[in-house]
Amino acid sequence: MPTTYFLAAHDSPIPIDLVTSAGVKDYLAAQSEYTSEILGSESFGGKAGELVRLPDMTGKLSRIVFGLGKADDGLGLAALSSALKGGVYRFDFIPDDVDPAIFYAAWADGAYKFDRYKARPSAAPQLVITDEAARTTANNLAASVDLLRDLVNTPAQDMSPSLLQAEIQSLADEFGAKLKPVIGDDLLDENYPMIHAVGRAADDEPRLLHLSWGKPGDPKLAIVGKGITFDTGGLDLKTGGYMRLMKKDMGGSAHAIGLARLVMAHKLPVFLNLYIPAAENAIGAGAFRPGDILASRKGLTVEIDNTDAEGRLVLADALTRAQEDGVPDLMVDFATLTGAARVAMGPEVAPFYTDDDALAEAIATASGRVMDPAWRMPMWMPYESMLKSDIADCQNSARGPMGGSITAALFLKKFVEMTSWVHWDVWAWRNAKYGNAEGAAAQGLRAMFEVVKNRYS
Repeated sequence: MPTTYFLAAHDSPIPIDLVTSAGVKDYLAAQSEYTSEILGSESFGGKAGELVRLPDMTGKLSRIVFGLGKADDGLGLAALSSALKGGVYRFDFIPDDVDPAIFYAAWADGAYKFDRYKARPSAAPQLVITDEAARTTANNLAASVDLLRDLVNTPAQDMSPSLLQAEIQSLADEFGAKLKPVIGDDLLDENYPMIHAVGRAADDEPRLLHLSWGKPGDPKLAIVGKGITFDTGGLDLKTGGYMRLMKKDMGGSAHAIGLARLVMAHKLPVFLNLYIPAAENAIGAGAFRPGDILASRKGLTVEIDNTDAEGRLVLADALTRAQEDGVPDLMVDFATLTGAARVAMGPEVAPFYTDDDALAEAIATASGRVMDPAWRMPMWMPYESMLKSDIADCQNSARGPMGGSITAALFLKKFVEMTSWVHWDVWAWRNAKYGNAEGAAAQGLRAMFEVVKNRYS
């Protein structure tokens, strides 16, 4: 059962005041002499992450005051919920100019702990949200993000392609969706040659997982996620340091699954089709090689320049499939595709690519509204020449080391015949922050769901 971070009511929740550095003077002026003395002794100034526990006259905790600084970090409140050891709380004082939903998302982010292999040290803190609609929305988001983070945090031994399929089957069962898997050599029979090539050397067979939900007459929403459950780099083997985190190379599929869950939980009026190409990029007798020429579902031939550029190969077949049976109204893909995206954007800002200016504007607006950092990157067509092959229609990675995230997006673009498509190149990870250890993180998910919700509600 998912952890419940939000309650409808409680007899005696501990009040929390959230104070910005700009509003601290007015806040202090409104407090009792006792409260002001304690906050003054702690030199509380509303700076980001400042935490003061106020006792009553008996020494029992009576109130928490937490600093937000400029309130410009959408997940800044996670530093509070991660520090609390259980208990039930309520917001008593919050800034007027911040949507409370942002604080709810941050609360759940900090309260999350990955406890599959190691018990969490204390119960998750819970927050009272009396408004039923707001509480339902907060719980749906928390459950979807927790699922995403659990999937990414789970090591490959317990998150192989078949086990990822089991997770999607559980989601289908929960929401009454249908799941159709295409597994192993059936991928060749049903024309998914690049998914098969990438995963054929692994013991756990590659597969294309297609979940469908909703009414076929509603607008078609296609969501695609890279599901490389572990990436050795193939014959172009990664070094140990680069391979260490490759359990997270299915982070794109986790984001796609999280977005699909949000769509179904909110009962949006769409015909949802989720496509997850799941494979392990392993080394073995059947591994595909540098210099091989692969056929694709679309019919383009691809020369393999680097077997470590495998995610775009499985995505290409899945994107092609997602445009069949009628062009989607909107197609979204998520992938932990390139290290170049991290070089360009750092660990927290999620880059996205689209030719649809209206869609890009909607994502940028949503990113600011829900404080989920994202940035549009250019689909710079002159770089397409870097993917040229002399003996095939294209090659899978660029000539030269520069512009790697852009050229990866341009490779995917070769398999897309529609405008309303957005590609997210996410890291799906976070360095230690907000008082929690490093681990899986949702990036761009809240912004993208805001767009989808506004588009179809």
